[in-house]
Amino acid sequence: MREALKEAQKAFDAEEVPVGAVIVANNRIIARAHNLTERLTDVTAHAEMQAITSAANALGGKYLVDCTLYVTLEPCLMCAGALAWSQISKIVYGATDPKKGFSLLPKNVLHPKTEVMKGPLAADCEQILKVFFDQRRK
Repeated sequence: MREALKEAQKAFDAEEVPVGAVIVANNRIIARAHNLTERLTDVTAHAEMQAITSAANALGGKYLVDCTLYVTLEPCLMCAGALAWSQISKIVYGATDPKKGFSLLPKNVLHPKTEVMKGPLAADCEQILKVFFDQRRK
C-alpha cells in the first residue's frame, strides 16, 4: 500500500485527485498508476483503469488471475466492473469511498473468486484526499 500511496502523491503533485494503485504478481510490482483524468481529459483514466491496462500489457494477457491490486481508495463502480472482467484475484484498498465506492451496491459486482481486503493504511490514504480537497475548496 505504501507504493500505491507514492502513486497517489504523484497524482496530488499533478493536481489530480490523489488516488494511486499498484498491481503485484509473484511478489513483484508489475504495474504502477495514478489518476490521470485531468491530464488526459478522460473520465475513465482512474488509477485502477491505468493499472489494469499496464498489468495486462506486462503479463501479455487480459486476465489478472493471481494478481493483487493495492489502491488507496475503494474502487468506483466503473473500476470494479473492469476489475471483475480482469478476474483479478485480490483487491486491497485503503480508504473507503462513502459516496461512489462499489461496496455501496446491494450486490457484489466483482468476480466471484476475487478476495477483498479493506483498511491498510486507511488513515494515510484518507489524509492525502482530505488535504487535496481542502486545498481545492479554498
